[in-house]
Amino acid sequence: MFITTQAPQDQQIQSLVPILANASIILLEEYQNYCAGREFKINEKQDHSPVTQADLKVNQYLLEQLAILTPDIPVISEESDYSQRHQWSACWMLDPLDGTKEFIHERDEFTINLSLIENNQTIFSLIAVPTEHVMYLGYLTELPYKYSFTQKTWERFCKFKEAETDAIQVGLSHSSKNPKYQQYIEYIERENPVIRREAGSAYKFCMMLEGEIDIYPRFHPTSEWDTSSGQGLLESIGGGLVSLSAEPFTYNQRETILNDGFIAFRDKENQEIALEALNNVSF
Repeated sequence: MFITTQAPQDQQIQSLVPILANASIILLEEYQNYCAGREFKINEKQDHSPVTQADLKVNQYLLEQLAILTPDIPVISEESDYSQRHQWSACWMLDPLDGTKEFIHERDEFTINLSLIENNQTIFSLIAVPTEHVMYLGYLTELPYKYSFTQKTWERFCKFKEAETDAIQVGLSHSSKNPKYQQYIEYIERENPVIRREAGSAYKFCMMLEGEIDIYPRFHPTSEWDTSSGQGLLESIGGGLVSLSAEPFTYNQRETILNDGFIAFRDKENQEIALEALNNVSF
């Protein structure tokens, strides 16, 4: 739950918000042009995943702005060179368009992910949702904010006792066809009814902040820029994101930028349910 609050006075937040609002507007305009059938370039990367002109345009804008704002902090971005990353004790982690496939399929569940990494931990997180004109942001040690960049209004996460319900809301990607997901859900259903909620990209993390998803299992690989912001935001409200061996992800330290699968949960109660079910999935 988010409740109305005053704008934070933190200098980093005040500097980043207009930059990410502009990036969101750029991305939304690209999406509207694409949906309208105007000329639009989509290429294929070496891993056969798609990259669009929107990815590249937003990436260029954000790299330029971050270089001005924090010239001493390098950026790990999905669409840029990060070959020197192991030399960096601090860096930004950026995905200029998380949910490229959602974008291409004209589903509006795509985001911009930005996080600040220090000593392998996410200390600041931001997820912007261009089609909803909002962003979720905050520090690991504080409750996160929600900002509407059209209404210019601020809200802050508020912990409260929710209405009693037995249903567990499980977030799934639109492409979650692996039978392990069914096995995972069936185990939870032994004790609790399950509501399945399908959504794309890091948008599911935003739904978790809004109380619309309790547990989010992911049994196929992701990259660090897919999870860093979401993990930071969930940890700031008492939830978390862990590997399939139940260890929290750390960042910019492994040889590969790829993550294995993960389990995300919005609070300690759902953590217990999520990990118990994980222990009963056959891998």
